[in-house]
Amino acid sequence: MVFYLLSITAELENITDLQPHGGCDDPNFSYYFKVKCENCGEISQKATCVSISETVPLTNGRGTTNLVQKCKLCGREGTIQMVTGQGQPLTLELSQSEKFSPLMVFDCRGYEPVDFSFGDGWKAKSTSGTNFDVDLSEGEFAEYDEDGECPVGISNPRASFRVVKKIERSGRTHYA
Repeated sequence: MVFYLLSITAELENITDLQPHGGCDDPNFSYYFKVKCENCGEISQKATCVSISETVPLTNGRGTTNLVQKCKLCGREGTIQMVTGQGQPLTLELSQSEKFSPLMVFDCRGYEPVDFSFGDGWKAKSTSGTNFDVDLSEGEFAEYDEDGECPVGISNPRASFRVVKKIERSGRTHYA
């Protein structure tokens, strides 16, 4: 098993706390990304959808996972299990310092997640406190904050997956 941390960043203008609409562990938020088969290296042509609320039984009958999928090239089966409790909103401070914010950890067996797709279902708030529903399908978001009397925007959203280790400290699980 390999743990992959999905982290995001973007250029934020007068806006902060970018995250899935129901928070980082929103069970209704769908993550879309391509998967790379660890057996043959084939990358899926279409993005795979993974959601906390959707579970499927493992083929060996020992529990459930969020995704079971066969590679179209070699036929090998892989699974992806989402690990909640690790995400944090992307803040204006992180954005300005060009740092990434952790969003979700994926326990992957047989697949490597690649090429995350931003879409609809995000939320953020302006620096004056106005809440916005955000759609990043087009790669940017622009509005005007009436309360703060200023433009707000999100541009150049970027995501990265990196391998992390599971660490147990003081009875708590942490990924670094």
